[in-house]
Amino acid sequence: MALKADPKTPQIARKAATIDEIKEKFEGADAAVLTEYRGLSVTDIASLRDVLRPIGTEYKVYKNTLVQRAANEVGVGEQIGGMLSGPVAIAFVRGDAAAAAKALREFAKSNQSLVLKGGILGTNPIGPADVEELAELPSRDVLLSQIAGLFEAPLAQTAGVLVALLRDTVGLVQALADKRIAGGEAAPAAEEAPAEAPATEVAEAPVAEAAVAEAAVEAPAEAPAEEPAVLDTPEVTEAPAEETAE
Repeated sequence: MALKADPKTPQIARKAATIDEIKEKFEGADAAVLTEYRGLSVTDIASLRDVLRPIGTEYKVYKNTLVQRAANEVGVGEQIGGMLSGPVAIAFVRGDAAAAAKALREFAKSNQSLVLKGGILGTNPIGPADVEELAELPSRDVLLSQIAGLFEAPLAQTAGVLVALLRDTVGLVQALADKRIAGGEAAPAAEEAPAEAPATEVAEAPVAEAAVAEAAVEAPAEAPAEEPAVLDTPEVTEAPAEETAE
């Protein structure tokens, strides 16, 4: 639990503020590498900070007791408790942990006073050998490029399968259309029918008019043939005349 600020004890207030600061750095870091800087000059530490800053790593020096209290409060006290001995500085890494480990290792090669003690990756403890292995990993950009390469081939294969499926679908639709046409369902002819309709109507119209004209000519010819049967009335009118004569 963080120390409470007491107006009467400025020293306790400063310690509480430092503990809160260390907690924030642990919580915001993707990794933290603890180092022993015994023998490094102020200039050496400033040079190391200049190397680490561009890769998102902050190199800080705190009292070990305050670091332990802050680590306990964020839940990593047991992971780093055994490393908090001697003059310890912590590299708080935000982002590429492999790049930070590589920079620390390269600096330690030219400045043997810097000792890599271990630290945490996420919330998992890592030792000096783990930091060395982490430094051997490719940078984040290289890893992303490699991962993209792994996905590239499957995506190309997927695209090929989709193209083949589309081609097969088009072929199936064409086969069905050909089958319908062979069975008498000529869809294209049905679309051309409206264009041919006027020609058919024009061609058939004179035939229909000729049939009507012919019917009109034939009708008067048949009417006179039936008229004698209707005018055959003198026989009916003569019968009363014969009865009167007798």
